[in-house]
Amino acid sequence: MTWGQEPGYGAGAPVRRGGRSMLRSWLLAGVIVIGFALAAIVLAVYYGATLGVVTSLLAVLLAALPLGIVIPTFLWLDRFEAEPTRYLVVAFGWGALVAALLAGIFNTGANIAFQAATGAPETAGLATAVFSAPLVEEGVKGLLVLLVWRLRRREFDGIIDGMVYAGIVAAGFAFTENIQYLGMAYADGGDGALTGTFIARCLFTPFAHPIFTVMTGIGIGVAATTRSRVLRVVAPIAGYALAVLLHAIWNLAAVTGGAGLLTVYLLVEVPIFIAFIALVVWARRREGRLIGRYLSAYADAGWLSPSEVQMLSTMAGRRSARVWARTNGRSALASMRTFQDSASELALLRARMHHSAADDQALATERELLDSLTLRRREFLGAY
Repeated sequence: MTWGQEPGYGAGAPVRRGGRSMLRSWLLAGVIVIGFALAAIVLAVYYGATLGVVTSLLAVLLAALPLGIVIPTFLWLDRFEAEPTRYLVVAFGWGALVAALLAGIFNTGANIAFQAATGAPETAGLATAVFSAPLVEEGVKGLLVLLVWRLRRREFDGIIDGMVYAGIVAAGFAFTENIQYLGMAYADGGDGALTGTFIARCLFTPFAHPIFTVMTGIGIGVAATTRSRVLRVVAPIAGYALAVLLHAIWNLAAVTGGAGLLTVYLLVEVPIFIAFIALVVWARRREGRLIGRYLSAYADAGWLSPSEVQMLSTMAGRRSARVWARTNGRSALASMRTFQDSASELALLRARMHHSAADDQALATERELLDSLTLRRREFLGAY
């Protein structure tokens, strides 16, 4: 394996966070856990009171099935520069608990206001579905993506990260929403209604919410990598507006039902889904090309070998390298994985620096990642 030859730079001391930084991290983690726990309790009490325990558990089981398709899709997209698992768990929890609870509160309030204004429950329901729900739901889902970008910029590298966080948040939101719809269908119409709702929401449209929210994620991803101050503001707003529009069109078709729903599904939703899959494939290939382009400068400087750059810029090369490392033991494989992740993060950091979109700690982060590459290389080559 020629890509495993060491260029010859020494590793610096790893960067350690201070006690105050660790304290802030633990306090933030505590707030997140408590907030999610409270939201989970409220939702559990609500579903238990309105649907019953048995119906709620059945709905939870069925609502979890689409996650076996949706979550792996976004994890596949995230393979070049995998996001920390804890962040993805927080994203899913935000969608399933916090966003679902906030959306339920605001949508209920909007429905009450519409009924008071119109005096017609059906009109109020239509207005809530078409106007309130898209605005509120895409707002509370997209808020998590915005927070990750603003508060954890080191973990947010651009369009793919925006898509991944948006997709995971939306998957969590759809999971909780499906519990409600499946439970209500079973309570009102028995097995037949439950089967129809499961087919419509979990089999035919499992990517509906992720497709909507991914538009916001793309907008925030563009903002994270541009040097234009105007685009940093306009891109997230435009992405959110597109997410709301797609969501509103789908809700309008769902409320009207019948031939209108089938027409929108075939002529709008199916083409959008095909375009979404094409976008996912294109985005991953684009990230591979970006990694190869921006790592080339480090090869020229001697931090990486040209063969390492070639390996790191394709998933096939990465898989081959991991297979080779596995033959030397689990520790070598773990070091290879970290080497690949650090290289991806370094390349995407370099891309942000090139576009003047990196934070003030970029140079320190760059050095830390370079030291990590050197140390991990020595580990999987058995230098220690």
